[in-house]
Amino acid sequence: MKRCDRMSEEVKLEEISAADFFYRNKSLAGFDNPVRATYTIVRELVENALDAAEVPERPPQVEIVMMEYKSKIKSSLPWYKMAVADNGIGLDPDEIPRAFGRVFVSSKYRLIQSRGTFGLGGTMALLYGQITTNIPFKVISAKENEPVYEITMMIDIKKNEPVIIEKRILRGVSRASFTIVESFFEGNYPRAKKKIIDYLHQTAIVVPYANISFLDPEGNFYIFPRSTNRMPPRPKEALHHPKGVDLELLQRLLRSTRARTLKSFLIRHFQRVGEKTSIEVLKLANLPPGKKPSKLDKQEISSLFHALKSYNRFLPPDPSVLSPLGAGLFELGIRKELQPEFVKAVQRPPSVYGAHPFIIEAAVAYGGQIRLVGDIQLYRYANRIPLLYDVSSDISYQIIKKIDWNNYGIKSPEDEPVVFFVHVVSTKVPFKTVGKEFIANVPEVAKEVELGLRTCARDLRIFLSRKRRKETLRRRYKLFKMYYQIIADTLRDMLGERPPIEVLLNRLSANVGEENGGDECKEESA
Repeated sequence: MKRCDRMSEEVKLEEISAADFFYRNKSLAGFDNPVRATYTIVRELVENALDAAEVPERPPQVEIVMMEYKSKIKSSLPWYKMAVADNGIGLDPDEIPRAFGRVFVSSKYRLIQSRGTFGLGGTMALLYGQITTNIPFKVISAKENEPVYEITMMIDIKKNEPVIIEKRILRGVSRASFTIVESFFEGNYPRAKKKIIDYLHQTAIVVPYANISFLDPEGNFYIFPRSTNRMPPRPKEALHHPKGVDLELLQRLLRSTRARTLKSFLIRHFQRVGEKTSIEVLKLANLPPGKKPSKLDKQEISSLFHALKSYNRFLPPDPSVLSPLGAGLFELGIRKELQPEFVKAVQRPPSVYGAHPFIIEAAVAYGGQIRLVGDIQLYRYANRIPLLYDVSSDISYQIIKKIDWNNYGIKSPEDEPVVFFVHVVSTKVPFKTVGKEFIANVPEVAKEVELGLRTCARDLRIFLSRKRRKETLRRRYKLFKMYYQIIADTLRDMLGERPPIEVLLNRLSANVGEENGGDECKEESA
């Protein structure tokens, strides 16, 4: 007994808040070290800014300023002050503390295509700044024709609650809505610089309708101007597909529903379920259509769940809730940032994995300003988020390695100026890990990625074939031009007259000019 008492005294149970959990496990949110944390802070705050601007469907204007902060406290790493401004919808002063001061408070906990998934990125960026510098962060925001509020606050990590230090009105009326987030953090910009610039560059490709500017701590000013004001339609919130629910979710829906009958419950809470389908499912579950959802016992709930899983006549998930970028905008963004000689983008038809609709957009760019880097150049996106880490683990990279590119006129992707692009659009992106940096090898997704890349590669093969034929004709033309005078003089001595070599030369130059789409060789001949 004494031994048991001693053991019970040694075991202490502790309950921690969500903020405290991520404070203790910062790597789960992408804050493994100061270098990656610097990149992650930029990424999370920029994505919040883009989301805020896209809600009212206006072309985003995102401005980022990062400067080194001279602290009186000695530190092994530099401190930075960072501000990110957007032209989004703005926030009410009562919403600001809850939106930025609590982990797991987000507008993204719905079945909808969104940039983020966990709803903690922006708050974690501010929390990381707080735990490394102990300096409060500021949020300045306003809605159109309303006062501009500035709120200075910190996060109570143990309680996962905002602590407001100061709240004041900066202006009585704002002409436009906006939000500015200002934070201090310890980081390492020189080592994170390349990733940050790559991230902004790749974001500018997949969001060609945004203006993004960045003033960095070294005094460099980067501008990524928009090339169009045209935006893709906003994604829509989707109902759950019957094949995609588990028993826990079904019980939650049954507890929260306002439907008065099981038949209306199925129609109201599940997509593509009509009156006929609901009756067939309930018949399979041996449940009366008119029974109240709140009156189901555990056995009846289990029967309903198994009926949903075993019924095989449900329509596939509705893809109209998704908002792909579109081949036209994708190509526009690629041309703007990479200035290639050739680009081809395709949007694959909607498909389904695990009862979730998804669309793959793929593109290939070649030549122009693209430079060799000695490796496969692959730009990966998930719901318009660039994925910069763990590229070799991604299914897209594995597919590119598997394809025999000789069939498409490319000896090796590592040795050619070619860039591949893959964009996964879904209400649930199949990330492999909690870090959300690479796509898992889901057979349905892998198939669509491969088909998309091969479709683009076929057009690339035609382009390269024409390009190489033009180069062959041009070489023949230059070689023939070099020697035609000697040949003409020799034939004149032999035949007593000069043959019409110029006619043949002009014909050859005309053929080259047609292949080249211009009159370059004709002018040279003249």
